[in-house]
Amino acid sequence: MQTNLVRALRAVIRHNGLRPAMLDVAKSYSWREFGERVGRGAGALQAQGVGAGARFAVLARNGFRFEELKWAGFWLGAIPVPINWRLAPPEIAALLEDSGAVALLIENHFQGVLDHAAMSAWKSKAILIGDVAGPTLGAYEEMLARAAPPSPADPAPDDDAMLIYTGGTTGRSKGVRLTHANIIANAMAFGLAIGARREQTYLHAAPMFHSADLLAMGWFLQGAAQCFLPAFSPTAFLEAIQQFRVGAVVTVPTMLVATVSDPNFVKFDLSSLKTLIYGAAPMAIEWIERVAKAFPAVNFSNSYGLTETAPDLTVFDPLEFRAAIERAAATGDRSGPLTSVGKPNAGNEISIVTREGREAKPGEAGELIARGPNIMKGYWNRPEETAAALKDGWLHTGDIARIDEDGYVYLLDRLKDMVITGGENVYSSEVEAVLHRHPAVAEAAVIGVPDERLGETVMAVIVPKPATAPNQEEIAQHCRQFLGGYKIPRRFAFVERLPRSAMGKVLKTELRKSYAGTR
Repeated sequence: MQTNLVRALRAVIRHNGLRPAMLDVAKSYSWREFGERVGRGAGALQAQGVGAGARFAVLARNGFRFEELKWAGFWLGAIPVPINWRLAPPEIAALLEDSGAVALLIENHFQGVLDHAAMSAWKSKAILIGDVAGPTLGAYEEMLARAAPPSPADPAPDDDAMLIYTGGTTGRSKGVRLTHANIIANAMAFGLAIGARREQTYLHAAPMFHSADLLAMGWFLQGAAQCFLPAFSPTAFLEAIQQFRVGAVVTVPTMLVATVSDPNFVKFDLSSLKTLIYGAAPMAIEWIERVAKAFPAVNFSNSYGLTETAPDLTVFDPLEFRAAIERAAATGDRSGPLTSVGKPNAGNEISIVTREGREAKPGEAGELIARGPNIMKGYWNRPEETAAALKDGWLHTGDIARIDEDGYVYLLDRLKDMVITGGENVYSSEVEAVLHRHPAVAEAAVIGVPDERLGETVMAVIVPKPATAPNQEEIAQHCRQFLGGYKIPRRFAFVERLPRSAMGKVLKTELRKSYAGTR
């Protein structure tokens, strides 16, 4: 694919000129205006010492100015490094140092981060940009007004486009090198699979520091208008859909659960919404059914991917997903495709490899490996970890999965999260699915904890539903109806909430640290 994101942007501007591009509460910009601002943004970055091939970091919430900075980086042939603003200052400093960023553009909202001792080396490199969205004219607008746009770069397809750090749910964060070709290939495959359309205004609801935001490219590259949610709340999410007539959005389960549970949900006009996708974490079938009922006329679907895949590998066809929901509700059978993450995207090849290294049979579990044009270039400054992940052209995901005879992909666990107790493999997702069926369980996470006799034993960390007080005996008895004896949790903890990443993934590394010494 002999193209890059700069050529793609110029084509979008050429084909959509006066159509709306960026929608904001204060002002909206056409594609032509957006292109002009991106060019000036590139000039502003250049004035701050950012050149072709250099990395620069952005610490900001979702907003059209963040989007402009990202594309300004592409325009220069530079490499944006979005930073997770939920991290502590020492963690942010570690990512900045690891990336070798030459500049840090920071929203005023996070100015206090610079006062931390760990950030002392970055104070002189930090550029306050004001608000990332809204009407306030800050330093960023002044920078654009002074800047002249440089000639657009023409990067090679395999040149680095972005450096996005993983969430670090199973260890320290790694910088994932995504190329121009990676991002464009995934946008085309995902947009085709999900039915992205230019007429559907896209809402950036997932954090823009996360790779999930790249799914917006399926709409962006067609010239669909973009709008932004700086901070999630059910009300803000619903207001954005109503105000901007949003047609498509990618979310995580925690967002959807909170939204359909909000008592004001029925007060909003959501008739514009055509496509609703979730990913990044599993969602209990009960909640899938509830969300589907709340959005009866929407193409509702789930997907699966990793930062390393730019970021998507599979999509559940919306019509098939809706049919699976209705079938499960009618029959009570919850073991079918509804528990899968759909099928591979066009251009992606997925295989399951057993521990012995052979290709798994249909229905047999093993590690999911993938290859295709959207697979990362590698990890930044991590040659050994790159070599371990990329072997013979295949990405080894570290996820345990199976594929049925119809091609549906079922995620079972992370390799690091699988519990091996007494020599038996226990997939946490299977046990969690059973726990979620208990009427007093709101959320559950299953981990392995050390055991002198068994090596590991199964532990359940449970968030009870309000006004309930389940005990471990009744939960264990419930599990015995559905699970073999070795899969039943032997240890329990009841907590108010589970630790989660920015994208809603349960941080099982934190749980294992907390409960490693329990008896």
